[in-house]
Amino acid sequence: MRSRIEAVDLVEAAAAFLKEAEGELSGRMAFHAKVATNALAIAARELRERPGAVEAEALGALLPDVPLDERLAAACARIRSGAWTLETPGLLDALEAGVTARLAVDNPRFSTLQRLRGA
Repeated sequence: MRSRIEAVDLVEAAAAFLKEAEGELSGRMAFHAKVATNALAIAARELRERPGAVEAEALGALLPDVPLDERLAAACARIRSGAWTLETPGLLDALEAGVTARLAVDNPRFSTLQRLRGA
């Protein structure tokens, strides 16, 4: 059991409040409350799932000496320069892990995400 409130808890609480308030609103205000609720849900998933960290970890086997927060930029530079191609061992698996993590944040009900997760 967690004893302290995490940022994700605060974001989820705000989203729940807005979702409840939507029913009391109409027109433009109801629309904006729905947009805010969806934005907060994305933020909560981002905090929980940490797709950037997942992506950096997935690139770890290819870039073990590069700091976590620099791995994506380093991978992009290697791809742009042609040093890495589709034939680079482990590259597609690492990219798929990153895409899967980002899809889980952006749209967790996306059918391709379910397929990538093997469901």
